[in-house]
Amino acid sequence: MPYSARSATKEDIQAITRIYNQGIEDRIATLETSLRKESDMLDWLTKRDETHKVLVIEDEDRTVWGWASLNPFNSRCCYNGVVDFSIYIERSMRGKGLGKKLLDVLVETAREQGFHKLVLSALSKNQAGKRLYETAGFREVGTYIQQGILDGKWVDVTIMEKLLTTNCCNTIKENCCKG
Repeated sequence: MPYSARSATKEDIQAITRIYNQGIEDRIATLETSLRKESDMLDWLTKRDETHKVLVIEDEDRTVWGWASLNPFNSRCCYNGVVDFSIYIERSMRGKGLGKKLLDVLVETAREQGFHKLVLSALSKNQAGKRLYETAGFREVGTYIQQGILDGKWVDVTIMEKLLTTNCCNTIKENCCKG
């Protein structure tokens, strides 16, 4: 079955919320432990700026099977070219190539938005996720030891990155690069 990625809309909130809550329940992709309500996720989607896109991946019947978002890395102007991201795939569809397809579109979207670099924080035990990122050209920068608490235990978090451009400043907010 063919799958395609597109920008998320308010109509996708039910699927986005369900898939995110699966990620929270499964304890492999986030340190979040509180399930989200659709109203929380709708607020999250509608308050985003135009640069930080949310994408969904769907089948030909328009069933959403995953989502990804470009998220601000840091509010300081000097980091405007760096973007963090999230990616979540429906539990029953993991390991079928949807994550790779969605990640490829997300990387291209980040380039189109003028970002210089993508960064992510992955739970160190999330081997499947880290393999996905490595195959997409991300490199491991390091590991934060005992970075957060999940289910009463300290967990390690691996930091990864991918450069998207080779220039110092990008078109996103060039004036921040000027001294």
